[in-house]
Amino acid sequence: MAKCPHCSEKRKVREDKEYKDLMNRLKRIEGQVRGVEGMLEENAYCTDILIQVSAISSALNSFNKALLANHMKTCVVDDIRNGNDEVVDELVCTLQKLMK
Repeated sequence: MAKCPHCSEKRKVREDKEYKDLMNRLKRIEGQVRGVEGMLEENAYCTDILIQVSAISSALNSFNKALLANHMKTCVVDDIRNGNDEVVDELVCTLQKLMK
């Protein structure tokens, strides 16, 4: 797999519960996207598709909130406790990108 030029080299092993929760959310989102694809193939009305796409956007925002909360409670806190205050700058940069 090619490295994304915007991605960190860092890795995180997630607890089973967090991993399963995030994967379940992504699978539901994937199903929603496939549903929109089907709607388009079936010539569904524009506003019906737009409403479904809005639901996907909301689901992605919820995914991001869950991931961000866990990141702050684990990675950020652990780094600060270990004296790595640079993680705060990294978090600020990430939040700025998310809020574009």
